[in-house]
Formats: sequence, structure tokens, C-alpha cells
Amino acid sequence: MTMKTLLSGVALATLVAVPATAQSVTLRIQNHYAPDQTSGKLIQQFVEDVETMSGGDIDIEMFFSSSVVKTVETFDAAASGILDCDMTGGAYQTGKNPAFQFVGDIMGGYDTPWQQYAWLYSGGLEQAQELYNEYGMQLVGWNLYGQESMVSSTPIAGPDDLKNWKFRSPPGMETEIFANLGASPIVMDFTEVFTALETGIIEGSDYSGLANDESIGLFDLVKHATYPGFHSMPADHLACNKSVWDGLTEQQQRIIEVALQKMSFRIALTFEVENTQAAERLTEAGVTLHDWSAEDRATFREAAQSAWQDWAGRTPEAKALVDSHIAFLTQLGLISETN
Repeated sequence: MTMKTLLSGVALATLVAVPATAQSVTLRIQNHYAPDQTSGKLIQQFVEDVETMSGGDIDIEMFFSSSVVKTVETFDAAASGILDCDMTGGAYQTGKNPAFQFVGDIMGGYDTPWQQYAWLYSGGLEQAQELYNEYGMQLVGWNLYGQESMVSSTPIAGPDDLKNWKFRSPPGMETEIFANLGASPIVMDFTEVFTALETGIIEGSDYSGLANDESIGLFDLVKHATYPGFHSMPADHLACNKSVWDGLTEQQQRIIEVALQKMSFRIALTFEVENTQAAERLTEAGVTLHDWSAEDRATFREAAQSAWQDWAGRTPEAKALVDSHIAFLTQLGLISETN
């Protein structure tokens, strides 16, 4: 063997032994929170985690407060390539398929974020993935901050106070449940809530958890809220354009998944504490917090579960997800088999 042949072999072996460097990528992601909100700060930590763990191979350009398109348009903007990923929630896409309600906000189902995470990571993610893939998107995961609080300029101490109560509602099943209970839900974007409250277009809002509501300044305008919440525990998703997601290396995908799970669990843990602290501050500041009785909560849960069955009949995908949730909720003992 000549020296030239030997050197060529060493060079080839060296080339084979060195792993390929991951191609750098920039992901444009929109969320609907302000950067100074609790959720916004934790989202920024997610960005830093991804960029650090990837060694700079993944750069995230995060757009807060729905600054590129309206909140409800984020999913389509990602699917069409205006953005790369959507960090809002599936419930905004019920107009495409009612099944999105049951990956966005089940309503009247799980009591804690951990129960709902358990469904997702016990086969729910794979089932929901089929729905997202139909629209050219990849569901990466969820984050849940727990039960939401409703805020109001008038008392909302029980179902009777919902009669003719005008409030901001997200689109989807919630509007039907509350309308059936006598309220007057008005669908509007997050960014319109302040003006609508100031001008009297609405009397209250289903906006977020208590700590988020406080941090955004809603209690400068209203002095009533439900707490602890009971009606809604929305899942904010990270969903990416499927072509973009498939174009990432497996390492890049895993980094994003792990960083999202960290953020998700941190959000649930953080709000468990921050909502309690916010409740203490708000009570001292003169805000009245309304804790609905077990009987009143049961009235809402019954109305919500009736709506599930109505929505389950609208598409096969919706029925499949409703059946999956019912089976899991029954397994957890949260609902009976007769519901």
C-alpha cells in the first residue's frame, strides 16, 4: 500500500467519522400573550432554552401579542408559510373542524392540568396528530396554566348572574354553553377586550387565569372574578407547519419537544402559586372573588357535557376525540359511565 493510498483512506475515514453539523434554522412563531405577562415571560424562557440547547442551530423569532396576524388567524398563517409555528390554541380552529374544540378547551372535564397532560401523553397526542396533519400542521405539544377565571364589572356568583351577561368569549363550544345558561357571549380577539370593557360593549371577559388577568391590568377596569375557576382550562398548543417540522433534524425536533415540555410543566407549577398570590393581592385591593358552590359547578358541568355530545355528532374526528376523553375521564373517576 502506497503512502498516498494510506493517507486517502485516513482522510475518508475522518470524513465518515465526523457527524454532520445540523443546518441552522430560524422559526417564526406567534403567540397571543404580552411579553410582560407571566405566560409571556415563560415563553421567552422557552425561546432561550431552545436556542441554548441547540447551540445556536435553532433561532426563534417570537411574535408576542398577536403582532403579525390576529390570534384566530395564527394557525392559517403558519400553515400557509407566513409564520412557521402557531403558539395559540386549537379551540380557535373549530370552524375548520369541531374536533379542534377537544384539543383546545374541553370545558367541564378535567380538574387539573396534570389530568389533561395525562390524556395527551397516554395516546391523545397521536390521536390529535391525525387532525392537525389534515391541515398541514404538526402538533408538538400543549401547555396548560390551569383553570381560567372570568372577570366582570358585575357580580358573577352563580348561574343566575349569567342571565343577559355580556362577555368576551373565545369562539367555539363555550359560546353555546354560556348562551344556553342565559349569557350573551360575544366573540372577539384578545386585543379588543380593553376597549370593549371601557366602552361597555361587554361587562366581562373570559380572558385567562387570575394571575394573567391581573398582570395585564384587567382589574383596573373590573372588580369581580370567579376563583378558583371551573369552566375552562384551555390548552395552548405549539403547532408547526408540517413541512417546516419535517425539515428539522431529529435532534432539532427533540430539543423543541423537550423545551416545550419544560415550559408546559413550569407554566402549570408557576400558576398554581401565582394565582394564589394574585387572589390575596386582589382581595386586599377590593376585588370580589366568587367561588361557585358544588351545586352551581355541577350545573355548568352538566351543560358542558351535554354540549360535548352535540359536538361529537358533527364530524367523525370530533366523535373520536370526545369518546377518547370520556373513556379517560371515566378511568380517572371524574365522570361516571352513564354521563
